[in-house]
Amino acid sequence: MDPIAIVSGFGVGAIVGMTGVGGGSLMTPLLLSVFKLNPAVAIGTDLWFAAVTKMAGSASHHRAGHVDWRITRLLLSGSLPAALATIALMHFTGLTKGWASALTFSLGIALLLTAVTVAFKQIWVKVGHWLERWINDGNRPALTVLCGFVLGVLVSLSSIGAGAIGATLILLLYPKMAAHRIVGTDIAHAVPLTLVAGIGYATLGHVNWGLLGALLVGSIPGIWLGAQLTRKMPERLVRTLLCLSLVAAGLKVIH
Repeated sequence: MDPIAIVSGFGVGAIVGMTGVGGGSLMTPLLLSVFKLNPAVAIGTDLWFAAVTKMAGSASHHRAGHVDWRITRLLLSGSLPAALATIALMHFTGLTKGWASALTFSLGIALLLTAVTVAFKQIWVKVGHWLERWINDGNRPALTVLCGFVLGVLVSLSSIGAGAIGATLILLLYPKMAAHRIVGTDIAHAVPLTLVAGIGYATLGHVNWGLLGALLVGSIPGIWLGAQLTRKMPERLVRTLLCLSLVAAGLKVIH
């Protein structure tokens, strides 16, 4: 196994363990810049990385009762059809140069959106309460499905969005939900979404399986260590560094 890949998986895993976000947002740019994968292969490989690493987290949150399965089903009813339609369009048209440009641009936008959601984490609760004057029990389910649809397209085009962006959308729609239930619901939604999108990329031949294995070997101890470090490192410092990295990566990808 490539030692650089193992170390990279360890580093990304540690950041995920410390912040709860940053896996896909950091992994895909890493695959593009360090391992020189083309955008489609980088996205396909990262989708599988996300699906596998979040399975254990989803099971843990389920056992703890932190998953709102009704909201998860609503999100999936929008995100899975969107992902399948996006992958089907890729199959039908073929991953031409035009698709490569679209994937790269989507990746850059997703990175910048993730940076915004992480940077202004404390503000979204207030925004969610403010939106309650328009969002009610009558239209909230339909809006949840719509958010799922948006996430399905975004994740399929960039491999990013099922983490920080997904959690922020849930928070905006359900501002009274406890933080641990938002995280658990977001992770439970992310697993089938990234798995379905990942399978789609695999059928197109756009997954580097050997590299994926090495990344996963490094990520497992990295996530554990990151979880331990959360008690010793200031969260604001970690999130600031993560945001700066996301902005830099997003601007680089777009340009």
